Amino acid sequence: MTGSKRSLQPALLEGRTQFTAPPTVILELVWVLESCGCTRADVAGGLRLLFGLSNFKPKELEALWFALACYERGLDFGDSLHIALSAKDDGFVTFDRALVKQAEKVGTMPRAAEAK
Repeated sequence: MTGSKRSLQPALLEGRTQFTAPPTVILELVWVLESCGCTRADVAGGLRLLFGLSNFKPKELEALWFALACYERGLDFGDSLHIALSAKDDGFVTFDRALVKQAEKVGTMPRAAEAK
């Protein structure tokens, strides 16, 4: 680990510096953790800890919390995030039939609909 990466970890965990990240960075983090063999529960727990840090203010935090809740109920995090970022819209339309079925089970808002 390089010196700059090593110094960021204590700063993030000790609250000495304010940090932010766009939703796409959180999405990448989930993909990396899953690809390294982390379980859904471990990923969700890690995100809960990260989002709870007083000095970490990700962009679109409300949407990230919603996406995390859907992820914990079985929806893919990326799909959850797409729906969450559409929360203020009238609906969410996709060509992904499986996503529509999963979103119905989870009860996302807005509702996912299949494109015709």
